[in-house]
Amino acid sequence: MTQDNPHLSRRTALRTVTGAALVSVAGCLNNDDSPDGGNSTPSDERGIIQQVTVEGAELVVEYSSEEGVDQINLVQPNGELFGQRETAAGSQQVSFEIGTSYEPGEYTVVALSGEETLAESSSLIQPEIGILGVGLYRNNPEKPWDEVYGDTETDRIKNGEAYVTVENTGSGPEAVVELIFTGDVPNPVEDPRGSGMYETEQVVISPGETTDLFSSSFPFGSESEEGMGCSPNGNSGQFTVTVRTQVGGDQVSKSFDVQYSGSTEMSDCEVSITEA
Repeated sequence: MTQDNPHLSRRTALRTVTGAALVSVAGCLNNDDSPDGGNSTPSDERGIIQQVTVEGAELVVEYSSEEGVDQINLVQPNGELFGQRETAAGSQQVSFEIGTSYEPGEYTVVALSGEETLAESSSLIQPEIGILGVGLYRNNPEKPWDEVYGDTETDRIKNGEAYVTVENTGSGPEAVVELIFTGDVPNPVEDPRGSGMYETEQVVISPGETTDLFSSSFPFGSESEEGMGCSPNGNSGQFTVTVRTQVGGDQVSKSFDVQYSGSTEMSDCEVSITEA
């Protein structure tokens, strides 16, 4: 992440002068009344800062081109300047690349005309990752398995390919950097080599996005010495999925009940997963 001048104070970043007119705008990125489902700030009274949104890994500011705005500053939660953008003639939008190494918290957008602060808008930029569910190829063949693994149907069943569906209900982008299965699965992996996700070190999830994380550890593959397998009489247990995130530095976990029945071979086993 590149910041234009990370050591400027908040006073310098705002560039206010004694007696300057200041229009303060209160707003947050998760405004439920916004037409896009909750990622924008409302307009201020003079219509200077019209909207602030997070699109992918960028913060986009839309402003009025009729108020003489010549610079937009973005101030971090710690009060230091994150970046500044000079406005172009006729333009009504600037953007800041926030990536997945930013500090979560309240960011302030400041619209300036020369040395005068015209408007200021504060927005909470913070990701929130949740685990929705877990699935196997044998139960969900409609998923894009070929795009991920590129192997045959027989191999996918034999290896126990699995996915975990996660969502970002927050207001900032997040990166999942590790996927772990523990508990009553045939091949539990507490400390996977690499990220535990198939051929990737991280998966970036934008605000409002839901995506599948495909496992590289094959937790429902061949039974290991520590794992639970299938039997004709059936087995049941509980396992936990954990994802580790980069921006928040969190470990998000969720437990699921599982039932195994049928043959002793996992490739012929029926597996039923429900939320615990």
